[in-house]
Amino acid sequence: MRRRRRRTTTTKKRAKSYVTEMAHRLLVRRIWTLSVKEICCHPASTATTASSSFSTSLQSATTRVSFLSPSRSLPRSLPHTSCRAVSFNVQDHEDFTERVINSELPVLVDFHAQWCGPCKILGPRLEKAVAKQKGRVAMAKVDIDDHTDLAIEYGVSAVPTVIAMRGGDVVDHFVGIKDDDELDSFVSKVIGQ
Repeated sequence: MRRRRRRTTTTKKRAKSYVTEMAHRLLVRRIWTLSVKEICCHPASTATTASSSFSTSLQSATTRVSFLSPSRSLPRSLPHTSCRAVSFNVQDHEDFTERVINSELPVLVDFHAQWCGPCKILGPRLEKAVAKQKGRVAMAKVDIDDHTDLAIEYGVSAVPTVIAMRGGDVVDHFVGIKDDDELDSFVSKVIGQ
């Protein structure tokens, strides 16, 4: 009887610890995302007019961001071509809403995990099928370990799961691996061909 109580107590403590850890990770991720967005949205002129203690840190952060951003005029030896990325990683729930739900294009959402072998096989194949459509469809990648809330919201119980969305609505989905021909026909069906 005492052993059973100890096991139950230990199990409850582990579950509580896990939930606390996941909540902490989610909170840190949201704070990080907000602070990065804040830094990216402030131009250098805003940093110089801010209060002195805040402006020093913001100015150095803005300088770093502008150093990393592409320059306005590239050397002639490097031609600048603007190409849309075939796929993108979802950063948070707000990013998902903005780039997937509010997208004008149909979007394939690839729910995957780093530890999932079949996901590593399907991902490149799916990107190739999307690239063949030349900008008529987008692909969002959602890591279920980082975005558990999205996986639960869309009923993902196994990975890889691919959900096709158009106008914010789920129009089709599949679970598991498909061969290249099946992926091509799935993508064509989503964009209406």
